[in-house]
Amino acid sequence: MKRILSAAGLLAAVLFSTTAQAEDLVFTLTNGTSSVLTHFYTSPVGVDSWEGDVFGDHVLEPGASVQLTIADGRTQCEYDMRFEFEESSDLDTTEDSQNLCELGSYTIHE
Repeated sequence: MKRILSAAGLLAAVLFSTTAQAEDLVFTLTNGTSSVLTHFYTSPVGVDSWEGDVFGDHVLEPGASVQLTIADGRTQCEYDMRFEFEESSDLDTTEDSQNLCELGSYTIHE
């Protein structure tokens, strides 16, 4: 009897810890503009500052796509996004908010 209760307790603990863990948000970002996208920032909705540049030293050329993973340990789905273009571009910095859990892909347009 104790073995059955112990196994049930262990199973409940495993299921609880699995559902409590945050999942990475994975989506494809496409640059649908004619300008180089130089910086891309994300931050959970409600956070007052932008987190680090997702691109780091990289850029996203016009028409190109990249698969991105946000592995910040949060369980939140709603994220603010900020897109910055090369200085020679006539495009302004653009901001948007999306549910990245449901998104799958996002295309930035002019």
